[in-house]
Amino acid sequence: MKSRLKRLWAMVRKETIQMVRDWPTLGMVIVLPVVELFLVSYMGASLLDHMPTIVADQSLDSHSRAFVNALEVSGFFAVTEYVDSEAAVIRAIDEGEAYVGVVIPPNFAERVAQGDAQALVILDGSDTFIVQSAYSAAGAIAQAHGMELMMNTARRMGRANIAQLPINTFIRILYNPNIDELIFLIPGMTAMLLQLVCVNITVSSVVRERELGTIEQILVTPTRPLELIMGKMVPPILVVTADLFIIIGLGVYWFKVPFQGSLPLFCWLSLLFIISSLGMGVLFSTICKNQKQAQQISAMLMMFTMLLSGLLYPRATMPPVVQFIGNLIPATYFIRIARGIITKGVGISFLWNDVIALLIYAAVIVLAAGVTFKRRLD
Repeated sequence: MKSRLKRLWAMVRKETIQMVRDWPTLGMVIVLPVVELFLVSYMGASLLDHMPTIVADQSLDSHSRAFVNALEVSGFFAVTEYVDSEAAVIRAIDEGEAYVGVVIPPNFAERVAQGDAQALVILDGSDTFIVQSAYSAAGAIAQAHGMELMMNTARRMGRANIAQLPINTFIRILYNPNIDELIFLIPGMTAMLLQLVCVNITVSSVVRERELGTIEQILVTPTRPLELIMGKMVPPILVVTADLFIIIGLGVYWFKVPFQGSLPLFCWLSLLFIISSLGMGVLFSTICKNQKQAQQISAMLMMFTMLLSGLLYPRATMPPVVQFIGNLIPATYFIRIARGIITKGVGISFLWNDVIALLIYAAVIVLAAGVTFKRRLD
């Protein structure tokens, strides 16, 4: 055991010196997650507001103006121009001058009095975020405005009992009452950025040794494959842990995301996730033949992480085969852990499934990296 610790310490010391000497890469590893966190947090909002809107009001009465005013007051739509026809509205959307068009027919006031008024809302379907934001907002605003008109009509007719809705629904949103997207985004981004750093910092480690010819010098030492793998993982753990505290600090103090759960528990589970991700990077490094191939695999992994881990899209709607592929990514488990601890404030009793999965994942991935490295040497 003593000799094993000596060999492991020798590898850790060698990797630490090599990492410190390559200070540009070390600086990039620390700075890159911070830059990406700011970019995604400030530019990744999926719900748009103040969308440029073109209006063709062919009625020009108080009811049409009230409807357009209701759209503007909501904050989702900003009327930039009035035109005289539906064709002009479509032309403005085609030219990129507006995202949304509203066409109000000439007999709008009469139809409102009869209770069957209609207005046409035209959306730029080339952008999914515009469609998602404008479609739901326009429908909700039109329904609320129509309900308000109906109640006012009932009151004028002296039928106050009809003006009261038979069912009142009260909505209570847990954990994120203001529907702040950063509260949803930051915990998931923490997992993705940590995995990005872990894989990138280790995926070229063994390949670089082979390309530089230093792998032969390591082979003549009594260091064993598993000790080599662990030695290459220990120094990056310190760097990635620093990234973790920077990301969490920015999330809490800069972006004002409340940290509801236990910080020590989150740190221990983050360490487990870091080991899993570093082991994955080393495994890829033992399989790849050169650094270019290793970087391509790393980029592909990041794409799968963003699409299949539940970071951006709900996993419940994915086909079983796609969910299975997502289960092979450690970030899939840690995203649920991060959101559970940071956003919900739950403990390990609610997260034990994902914790056990990460434990098994870390053990299997490190052993697989050691076995694969030994086979490559043979």
